[in-house]
Amino acid sequence: MKPKIIAAAAAAAVMLSSCGDSSKMDKLIEQQTSSVKAAEESSAADTSTTDGSYDDSGTENGWYVGDDYSPLESGEELSSVKSFAELKGIEAANDGFDIDLTILDATMTYAQVFDMVYNPDLYKGKLVRAEGSFSHLEENGKDYYAVIIADATACCAQGIEFVLDGDFSYPEDYPEEGEEFTVWGTLTSYEEGGYTYLQLQNAEMKTA
Repeated sequence: MKPKIIAAAAAAAVMLSSCGDSSKMDKLIEQQTSSVKAAEESSAADTSTTDGSYDDSGTENGWYVGDDYSPLESGEELSSVKSFAELKGIEAANDGFDIDLTILDATMTYAQVFDMVYNPDLYKGKLVRAEGSFSHLEENGKDYYAVIIADATACCAQGIEFVLDGDFSYPEDYPEEGEEFTVWGTLTSYEEGGYTYLQLQNAEMKTA
């Protein structure tokens, strides 16, 4: 794994590693270190106390990612586990999508994606729409594309890979690196290198 260029990227990597993702998603996020750094600097004044220490008590609604749920235990029945949206009483379905992340605020969007990474079996086959910044990675002769979603403080990020439905070429048919866009498709997950990755299949997208 490449060394992290800035602290924000390192924080993102820690969060993603804890959810099961590893170097591939880290590298996708690293593609945007310049935009993340700018966001980090702009949010620094809002997330520090008068003595310079970090104050995370101001997260919207007073809860923290991961405080109400945990990964599924081996053999645990899906019917006995509630998704993040169900726990919080959030109506995430919208406009024909089972989960429309575009209608949630930044804090809830990040937490919802966090839960999707933790518990992918709860969300397999769901039609999902998301918006964020575009990232591309070429590794071992294969292209990976992802929408990167930051939390409200822009200090951490989650990513969802996607595969477009149709014949597309990079870079001609894709957004610019770091460009904001919307993507939607059927959520699946796959195993690679001992890790589980989320992926939107048969995806479609549009830029702002």
